[in-house]
Amino acid sequence: MRFSEHPHSHHHGHGRFAIGRHAGEGRHRGGGRFGGDPMGGGGPRGTRRRLFDASELKLILLHLIAENPRHGYDLIRAIEGLTGGAYAPSPGVVYPMLTMLADMDLIAEQPGEGTKKLFGITSQGSTYLEENRNDALDALGRLDILAKRAERTDGAPIRRAMDNLKMALHNRLSGDNADADTVLNVAALIDEAASKIERLK
Repeated sequence: MRFSEHPHSHHHGHGRFAIGRHAGEGRHRGGGRFGGDPMGGGGPRGTRRRLFDASELKLILLHLIAENPRHGYDLIRAIEGLTGGAYAPSPGVVYPMLTMLADMDLIAEQPGEGTKKLFGITSQGSTYLEENRNDALDALGRLDILAKRAERTDGAPIRRAMDNLKMALHNRLSGDNADADTVLNVAALIDEAASKIERLK
């Protein structure tokens, strides 16, 4: 049995996972694209902030297992997908948590192919998830916040522009085309662009 959707929830990550709209927005960063500790985030000057505590990660894993039986690697990739690649918990965090959930009879190993342990949620796990529904939605909402932040800070347009600049510089300054005046003019244009970027707000 799955816990019901929050009346104000929406879906992220290809419509598979319910995400609470009103989850608290913390300035957190986890492992993945932004780096940092799997259970915390990198901060300025080496400070660290926790992304999820153990109880929150437990609810996220239970929610995902309630959607479909999964093994540890599936869960790591699912969380990474929900954050747009910004955060992925480490195996050293996920697998011990799965062992704990199994010891608590919240999940149980399911028949599967290969050597990977496949876990499904138990009736006790479904009850626990329902009882902690709001906390689970808050934790899932933070994953959604990370995904939106990753989308806003996607560096693909910058990389494309830099590639274009490199190509233009190569074409214009290679061979016999690179006289002294041309070099100075190109340098002035780059300096002008850098100055404008620095003044952006």
